[in-house]
Amino acid sequence: MKKFISWNVNGLRACVTKGFPEVFGELDADIFCLQETKLQQGQIELDLKGYHQYWNYAEKKGYSGTAVFTKEEPISVFYGMDKAEHDTEGRLITLEYPDFYFVCCYTPNAQDGLKRLGYRMKWEDDLREYLLSLKKDKTVIYTGDLNVAHNEIDLKNPKTNRGNAGFSDEEREKFSLLLSSGFTDSFRYLYPELEGAYSWWSYRFQARQKNAGWRIDYFIVSDEAKDKIKEAKIHSEIFGSDHCPVELIIDL
Repeated sequence: MKKFISWNVNGLRACVTKGFPEVFGELDADIFCLQETKLQQGQIELDLKGYHQYWNYAEKKGYSGTAVFTKEEPISVFYGMDKAEHDTEGRLITLEYPDFYFVCCYTPNAQDGLKRLGYRMKWEDDLREYLLSLKKDKTVIYTGDLNVAHNEIDLKNPKTNRGNAGFSDEEREKFSLLLSSGFTDSFRYLYPELEGAYSWWSYRFQARQKNAGWRIDYFIVSDEAKDKIKEAKIHSEIFGSDHCPVELIIDL
């Protein structure tokens, strides 16, 4: 049985002052991964006893970035998807294990006015191709802040947000395409009709107190492993970021 945690910390240095070390210890994951670390190499020292640490930094300072902390040393680690246009923002880390690939991702935001939507569409197509290439070999566990609420049930106000970044028809269609190509959204697999389950809330308008959120953080697994999913949780009780951690327990 493996326990995985993913958390967009929206700036790890800030999150460390808001309880990150305590949360990390309490959740006690086999693999714990982060998005939006907003760090360069050498800007933080984390003493995480018993864990191997892998970091992917954006070239742009204070921007994006991912990290994976794992108890079991992987066979190999790969940063990015070997495409220059996608690999400067520190968005992807892949760990290979004997029975599976673990892929931590921070998906590019389409931005206000969908001004980065064209790039986002290219990212989605290339990433899907990358995940499918891994899937030929082994089970894939794909996780992170994927910056899309898939269906209306996945955000508080779908009508007023339709067409906005993260809930455009184009982004949602790419997510559907990924799932139909052989992947399962672990949370919806277990809880297909659960409403009010969100992983991100705006800092504005007291959104978190009102639970006016979006579910944009996921654990996606290869279809062949979906029956091995034991639990999928959204830790909305944990603060420290505008996102909360999400969890997968799976019998790999």
